[in-house]
Amino acid sequence: MANTIAPAAAPPAASQMTRQQARTSVRMSTYSTMAPSLAPTTDSAGAEISDIEKGLDRMENKALSKQRVVLSEEKWANMSKLALGAKLERALDRRMSSQDAVMRPRTNSNIKNKPKSVPLIVQEKA
Repeated sequence: MANTIAPAAAPPAASQMTRQQARTSVRMSTYSTMAPSLAPTTDSAGAEISDIEKGLDRMENKALSKQRVVLSEEKWANMSKLALGAKLERALDRRMSSQDAVMRPRTNSNIKNKPKSVPLIVQEKA
């Protein structure tokens, strides 16, 4: 009995450790030592993005940008309807131009020579 220590006689550090282990949430500090740096960054991603941006600016044709037309909502709707109609006409022209079938009335000889369909009978294996 002399070797057992009562829970009340445990050192304060050990009891504090068990309380921290029993805690289910993580406690974060509101104080951070990370301060924003005013020094120029050495991050390659930022440099790469700026290079891409400069390249896109060089590729843009300023003269063509000035010629672009901005349509009103009504004009845009009319243009989209016209474009849809033109697409439909082209599709129908392609479909109808390649067909060479000629519709002829059916004759009795075609109907008589046609074999009658035989019903399919499935036999089960015993």
